[in-house]
Amino acid sequence: MHIIDLHRRALDAVRPIVARVRPADLDRPTPCAGWDLRTLLSHMIGQDHGFAAAVLADVSAEAFAPRTPTIEAHEAGAAAVVAAFAAADPVRQVLLAELGGRRFPLPSVIGFHLLDTLVHGWDVAVSLDTGVDYDDDLLAAAQTQAELVPAGPARAPAFGPILPIADESTAWARTLALLGRDSHWTVERSPSARTPAGR
Repeated sequence: MHIIDLHRRALDAVRPIVARVRPADLDRPTPCAGWDLRTLLSHMIGQDHGFAAAVLADVSAEAFAPRTPTIEAHEAGAAAVVAAFAAADPVRQVLLAELGGRRFPLPSVIGFHLLDTLVHGWDVAVSLDTGVDYDDDLLAAAQTQAELVPAGPARAPAFGPILPIADESTAWARTLALLGRDSHWTVERSPSARTPAGR
């Protein structure tokens, strides 16, 4: 499946971003509502392990629980999910306990995690006052996935409300807006009293 290669490359693009994180950075704010960098990384690692487990067997939401946020743990989670996606039955209907216990085709699940990976990679990057430089085909894949996210209450709490999208918006800015994120977010513009876009 082409989506597996895109997913692997998404993780490859995000690994060096996460590798820049130092212990002193973990209290920095992120675009995720109420989450500092420590909480975000814990979530990312938990999601990696949860998706890795879910594509191989039915698991509960506990499989997605946050993990201790270290660079080594992120590397291990990324390796686990890449290996699991490659080994999974391509016609498997994957149970995602976090999404109401619904089942989804494996390619859709890989797409979910691809989007999650790229967007959270951006979250980490802007928390560190830097940016991302994803390949065009990864940006296109992310936008395609973001356009599938439902509007309305069903998207909460994972995503904030869709933000206005200007005609001249880039593909990445459009993707972020579809997920309730401001592409111009910075640490300086996010005092603790402010509630940024969704997780």
